[in-house]
Amino acid sequence: MSEPAAELPISDARDSLADVVSRAHYAGRITYVTRRGQRLAAVVPAEVAEAIERAEDAADVAAAREALARIDAAEAPIPLTQLRDERSL
Repeated sequence: MSEPAAELPISDARDSLADVVSRAHYAGRITYVTRRGQRLAAVVPAEVAEAIERAEDAADVAAAREALARIDAAEAPIPLTQLRDERSL
């Protein structure tokens, strides 16, 4: 079971980093590190970060396969500017 997410000013996070990391590891707590109330970063359980990395890797593989399929089908290449426009949607 995981603890609810928390927010912690950066100065407090610096002073209690070991506790923040332990809570992420043992209790599954996500702690958002803030400055002047704005979230700057998050300390998350390693398995959460690893899951995000796996999802990003899978998306990259799917995009590469799609690009290779377009090449194999002799489709015209997509200009970089168009690709950037599509990705920003």
